[in-house]
Amino acid sequence: MRQEWAYRLIVGSGTLSLVQSGPAPSVAASHPVPAPHPVAGASAQRVRVIDATLACIARVGLAKTTLDDVARAAGYSRATVYRAFPGGKDALMTAVVDTEVSRLFSELAVGMGAAADLEEVLVAGITGAARRISEHRALAFLLEHEPEVVLPHLAFDHHDRLLAEVSAYAAPFLGRWLDHAESLRVSEWTARIVLSYLGCPTDAMDLTDDADVRHLVRTFVLPGVTVLCGAPGHGGTASVPPNHRPVPMAGPTTSKGEAS
Repeated sequence: MRQEWAYRLIVGSGTLSLVQSGPAPSVAASHPVPAPHPVAGASAQRVRVIDATLACIARVGLAKTTLDDVARAAGYSRATVYRAFPGGKDALMTAVVDTEVSRLFSELAVGMGAAADLEEVLVAGITGAARRISEHRALAFLLEHEPEVVLPHLAFDHHDRLLAEVSAYAAPFLGRWLDHAESLRVSEWTARIVLSYLGCPTDAMDLTDDADVRHLVRTFVLPGVTVLCGAPGHGGTASVPPNHRPVPMAGPTTSKGEAS
C-alpha cells in the first residue's frame, strides 16, 4: 500500500524527532519509526563547536585535533568549549558521533519516507547512505590516515551492534510492504551490502548512482525478498513492484541513464 503522507523533521529542544504529517498507518502504529539519535544539547553553540571539530578532523585528523584548535575554528575561547562539553575531548567526540548519526538518519528519513514502493525505499536508503558517507570529509580522512579509529567499530561485536541499530531504524520504512520480521532481515541485508561496497569499492557498482543501485535492487534484492516471502510456512507477503525484473548493467551499448 502506498503511503500518502510525507515525513517532516521537527527540531525540538535537545532532540531531532521524526513525525508524520498525516495519520499513522497500522504498521507504523505497531512498529513506530524511531527518532534519530538526539543531537547532544542541540544548542546553536554546541552545534557550532561540533561542526568546527569536524572541520579540524577533516584537515589534520583526530589525533592532532586539540580543543584549542576546535575553539579557534569555532570562534570561541577554550573555556567556552569546556563549558559546552565539560567532559573535554572525549565528551566532544561522543557528541560529534551522535550528531552525525542523527544527520544521516534524518536525511535518509526524508527520501525513504517519500518512497512509493519497496524498490524506491531501498534505492533511496542505499544511495542516501552511500552519498552521505562517501562525501563525509572527516570520515574520509580518518579512513585514509587513522583507520584504527574507525575500523574497530565495523568489526566483531561492534559490527553486530551497528547492523542491529541500522536495521531497527530502517525496518519501519520497509514495514509498509513487509511484515516486521521480514523488514528487519531485509534492512540488515541491505546494510551489509552498503558496508561491503563502501569498504571494498568496485568500478562495476557505484552506490551513489541511482541507475547502478536500481539495477542492484531489481536484480538481487527484490528477487530475494520474493523468495523470502514465498518460503514454505512463511505467512508474509510482500508488495514487490511488478517492474523488478533484472535490467542490463551499463555496458558498451547501454549507458547508466538508459539502464532503468
